Amino acid sequence: MVAGIVSWGVYLPYWRLERRAIGDAFGASAGRGRRSVASYDEDTSSMAVEAGRLALRPSGVPTPGRLYFSTPAPAYLDKTNAATVHAALGLSPEAGAYDLCGSVRSAWATLELASLAGERGPVMAVLADLRTGLPGSVDETQGGDGAVAFVLAPEGGVAELAGHAAATDEFLERWRVPGETGSRQWEDRFGEEALVPLARSTFDRALAQAGLTAGDIDHLIVTGLHARAVATLKKALKVPADRVVQDHSGLIGNLGAADAGLALADCLERAEVGQVVAVVEVADGADVAVLRTTEALTGAQAARRQAGARPVAELVEQGRTDLAYPVFLSWRGVLQREPPRRPDPERPDAPASLRTEGWKFGFNASRCQVCGFRHLPPTRVCLSCRAVDQMVAERMADVRGTVATYTIDRLAYSLSPPMVGAVIDFDGGGRYRGEMTDVDPDAVTVGTRVQMTFRRLYTAEGVHNYFWKARPVADEGDDQGVPT
Repeated sequence: MVAGIVSWGVYLPYWRLERRAIGDAFGASAGRGRRSVASYDEDTSSMAVEAGRLALRPSGVPTPGRLYFSTPAPAYLDKTNAATVHAALGLSPEAGAYDLCGSVRSAWATLELASLAGERGPVMAVLADLRTGLPGSVDETQGGDGAVAFVLAPEGGVAELAGHAAATDEFLERWRVPGETGSRQWEDRFGEEALVPLARSTFDRALAQAGLTAGDIDHLIVTGLHARAVATLKKALKVPADRVVQDHSGLIGNLGAADAGLALADCLERAEVGQVVAVVEVADGADVAVLRTTEALTGAQAARRQAGARPVAELVEQGRTDLAYPVFLSWRGVLQREPPRRPDPERPDAPASLRTEGWKFGFNASRCQVCGFRHLPPTRVCLSCRAVDQMVAERMADVRGTVATYTIDRLAYSLSPPMVGAVIDFDGGGRYRGEMTDVDPDAVTVGTRVQMTFRRLYTAEGVHNYFWKARPVADEGDDQGVPT
């Protein structure tokens, strides 16, 4: 018996890059549609935090006692990125946090490991990717950035595993050596000839284990970075065409390690109780899972709606699309632009970061138990009644606020000038002066409603300085708060 998914969260960045902009830069066609783009202050760890927050938001979701994080594009090597996600989510110090990095297939292993570990208690699995290729390459034009998180638990799963199969063969189809930012790929026909037979036989074995046929499948998900193999499999698996889940690559691109998770989350939002969902992923072989939805699905769907979670179908439609291609290249580090004429930032101090972990990563304020005054950042002495050591910690990451005043600074150090600084008055008390992100400088006003998001302020001497920024809220009833 394995644990089942009890909740999920999908995070897609604010920015979109039109493929036409890439094609225009090279005087060639780059295809139609657009791709999602992580902002200059985002990486796979920060996107994982946002997806994890969304997965934990519906009422009744159990707190994970373990966290697994998978990405082919980790912010750190030789340091556990999952620990950053763990701290920003405010999980217990007793909860383990582990990375599974390297390739797209590692994400599948993460879900399998989480389902097995979830037998002993709630577990979170987070999948994130930031797809970068050489300028004008297929990976650049067809890739996309985003993250998906799942909470799994021994009871209350929305789907039961009916069958599973895997296949592995050693062949060179896609690869990237350490130090390179873009992957290389062998000729398309070779990859198709190698991957398709493996996936077909694996699919048949998974169905046999479940005691089902292709005609019993209500929703078929086929995903992978090899577009030609994926397209062939959608027809070759003999599942009726109207039951094949359509991907969103035209609007956000292929999310790599997070793509299968995105498709599964999308399917779970629309599926009905008792339906069969088959997930097929081709990457260095093939993996297939056959799931049957349970009666718990209805409750999970209702809890997400009540929490204000937007469906995947809406998330892929939103985003700001006026991102210039040279700006995208500068965010990716491919094009180096002139930095601000200011001293380079210093790397964060490790001991100080550890001492202030609750504030720096968890965004925890302190509230005076004597007079109720809330302090950001937290302090030992109350600024209102002067009581000493009478504080209780309050997590502010999910508390919304209002812009009291702001400034647009075109001289401050920023990888994407101008920097918008704001003084935020939080609901229920507390004032904080910080930076805004995902904001049009010409649109921000006094009174703009904001919520906090976990971002990377800068990187200095190989150390990422993570903290929280404020971003505008599009809809007060929307807990994802992403401007459209």
